Amino acid sequence: MNEISDDFASLRQLHTVLVRHFLEGQRQAEIAAAMNLSTSKVNRIIAQARRSGMVKISIETPFQRLLETERQLCASGLVPAAIVAPTVSDNDATRLAQIGQAAAAHLAETLRDGDILGISGGKAVAAVADALAASRPVDVRVVPLTGGVQGKYHTDVNHLASRIAERLGGRSLMLHAPLFAERADQRETVMTMAAVREVLDLARKATVCLVGIGSIDAPGSSYFDLHPLSPADRAMLPALGVTAEFLGHLVLDRGEVANCTPNRRLIALRPDQLRRCGRVIAVAAGRGKVGPIRAVLRGGYVSTLVTDEETATMLLHDERGAQ
Repeated sequence: MNEISDDFASLRQLHTVLVRHFLEGQRQAEIAAAMNLSTSKVNRIIAQARRSGMVKISIETPFQRLLETERQLCASGLVPAAIVAPTVSDNDATRLAQIGQAAAAHLAETLRDGDILGISGGKAVAAVADALAASRPVDVRVVPLTGGVQGKYHTDVNHLASRIAERLGGRSLMLHAPLFAERADQRETVMTMAAVREVLDLARKATVCLVGIGSIDAPGSSYFDLHPLSPADRAMLPALGVTAEFLGHLVLDRGEVANCTPNRRLIALRPDQLRRCGRVIAVAAGRGKVGPIRAVLRGGYVSTLVTDEETATMLLHDERGAQ
C-alpha cells in the first residue's frame, strides 16, 4: 500500500506523524516507537509530505516587520543589504545606541581573522565601538580612513580605531594628520609624507569599512565642528546641491562628491575609493539623516546600511516619491 493513499487509515497515520513531528517537536525515533513504525518509514512519510506540498512552514516573529523593511530597502535598488533596528525613541542618543548595537553585532558575527577594518570618525562609529563585544579575539587591523579632528577625542577616528581594536582583540594604526589641511597644496604635501601615505595605502586595502553619514542641514551638524564656515558659506551649500557629508567630503543629492574648496583640502580617502572594498557598512539614523543617507546610497559607496525602522520607512517613502 502506498504510504500516502486515499485510504483513511493511511491518511490518519500521515497526519499524526506530521503533527507529532512539526507541531509537537518529537524526533523521528520517538514517533516510530510511539506508533509502532520503523524510523525509516517515518522518514519516508515526512519526506513525501514535504514533496507533495502538505507541509508549509510559516515563521512569525516580532522582527518580521523589520525584515520586510530590510527587503524593501534592497528591492528599491538603494543598497544591496540592510539591517533595520526597531525605533525605540525619538531621542537621537537612544536611537544611535540602538543602531550601534545592531551594527556591532553584525561586525562581531562577520569579521574574520586577517581582515582590515577601515573606519571613519563620528558619533555613529562611536556608538558601534561602545556596543562592540567579540566572543573571541579577532586578528584584525583597524585603520583610519580620514585624518583626525582636534578637540573631538571621543569621536576622533584615531581614538575610535584604538578602542575598536582593543574590543576585538586586534591591532590599530594611527593617522597622525588633521582632517583638513589649511590649503590644497598643503594637503598634497601631507598626503605624500611616508607616515600618512603608509596608513592610507593600507586603508585602500580594507576588506571591511565602518562609516557614518553626516548632515549639513541639521542645527547640530557635526560637519561644521570639523570645518567651521561663515553663515554665508553655510547658506550656499544647499543651493549648490550639497546634501551630505561622507568621509569628510561634501556630497551632492545624486551622490557625486561636490567640486568645492573644502573637499580639496581633505586628508582622507575619497568616497569612490571605498568601492574597492567588499563590505562598506554605513551607520546612520534620524529624520535629519534621511536626505544625507539617500544621497550617499545613490553614490553607490555603501553595501550595507544599518538604520532604524522610522528612518528606513521615511527613506523608502521619499525614494518612491522621487521616482
